Amino acid sequence: MSNFSVYFSLGLGHILNWAALDHLLFILSLTCVYVVTDYKKLLWLVTAFTLGHSITLALATLQLIQVNIAWVEFLIPCTILVAAISNLIHTVQRNKYGVVAFFGLIHGLGFSNYLQSLLGAESSLFTPLLSFNIGLEIGQFVVVALILASSILSLHVLKWKQTAYIQVISGITIGLVLPMILERWP
Repeated sequence: MSNFSVYFSLGLGHILNWAALDHLLFILSLTCVYVVTDYKKLLWLVTAFTLGHSITLALATLQLIQVNIAWVEFLIPCTILVAAISNLIHTVQRNKYGVVAFFGLIHGLGFSNYLQSLLGAESSLFTPLLSFNIGLEIGQFVVVALILASSILSLHVLKWKQTAYIQVISGITIGLVLPMILERWP
């Protein structure tokens, strides 16, 4: 298996994994307010997250920044809570892409220690980081597609109102993320 394939699989597995529940909940909280016809906006939003994630992942892996991982692990579910609450109170951020990219910066720091230990023996970090992030992005697109399929089922087959769908998804997300916040309090 090539170096690209190894890190691509790692990135894909990072998102398509129940152990990454916080990452999945974040994508769910971002995606649930969109419908299929908004797919371009949504793909750009997910890409903004990946860019933020990639920046801090690279900086931390290269040991250009160091952070207290306990605070990062605490802040990750806080970003999910903020996203879910903003769905419920219908806040429209002027720069939602910027906010999501900022949240991506926080999430990227959460995985950097593990990736840093894997990359320790690599002579070049460019290919592993690039392939990891491509795998992550494709994994996120798969999750987004599944969430949009759920929205089609809920809105068109079950005839839910979009507001009710957003409230249910956001409420479930809040219910799942609050214990994470309490468990991870530094």
